[in-house]
Amino acid sequence: MNNKLYKPILIDSIRAQSNIPQHRFIGFDGNICQASEKALGVSDVSIEFGEYVPVGVLGILLVEAADDIEIGAEVTSDEQGRAIAVTESEVVNGYSLDEGREGDLIRIVRGI
Repeated sequence: MNNKLYKPILIDSIRAQSNIPQHRFIGFDGNICQASEKALGVSDVSIEFGEYVPVGVLGILLVEAADDIEIGAEVTSDEQGRAIAVTESEVVNGYSLDEGREGDLIRIVRGI
């Protein structure tokens, strides 16, 4: 796997309300972001319930893809907090900077 550029501009933290894997969209409630919901950002590390998870809020972030994603695609969250391409009127949580397939880490940009 090639190293990918990771450039967070803003990292915040939130108390994890469940076990949180690294590189997943995180909701404003401290859980893994649900399908098509607005995300606070992307988990920077894996964290267990009750600990504070650092969340990349703005910048170029790494997120796990759940399906095929094209460069420039608007992305939202699936039910596991992974990135999927927006197909209708789902909430946009970022824009893909890489092509990716299920399980790949892709760069997204948030805050533009």
